[in-house]
Amino acid sequence: MKKWSDDYQKKIIEPNELSNKIAQFKAQGLTIGTLNGSFDLLHAGHLQIIYEASQVADLLIVALNTDSSIQRYKNIKRPIIPLQYRLQMMCSLAFVDYVTWFDETDPKALLEIIRPHVHVNGAEYGHECLEADTVIEHGGAVHIVNLVPGLSTTSILNKIASL
Repeated sequence: MKKWSDDYQKKIIEPNELSNKIAQFKAQGLTIGTLNGSFDLLHAGHLQIIYEASQVADLLIVALNTDSSIQRYKNIKRPIIPLQYRLQMMCSLAFVDYVTWFDETDPKALLEIIRPHVHVNGAEYGHECLEADTVIEHGGAVHIVNLVPGLSTTSILNKIASL
């Protein structure tokens, strides 16, 4: 019987292996889409943006903020779900091809390595998102996804706190 711990790791790209893997994908003529975020308390709104991101290129690479990155840019009490489990959840999604992570508070250095054909972001950030210059500088495009109203990790946490 296959083990979950072996199976999900097939989708993991360690940050130090990213350059080589990206070169292999591009040598095969594959287009690469990227999406980044904490994806803490994975919910249907996340699934919407992840699914749409999977439709804009041949491969979707989702990059997760590390726990310390989230603590620096959101709150010392976050994330709720540690990186090792967020990686597992993201890898379990059929429409995600690969998952990696980054420790900075923004993904610009990671996007310099990947140089995606398309980078996906939520409408709350818009086409002028902080990733846009890096992506466009290397010939990529930014694709914006509309949010599912009322669904966010913060709103879920607030609802739980009010119970």
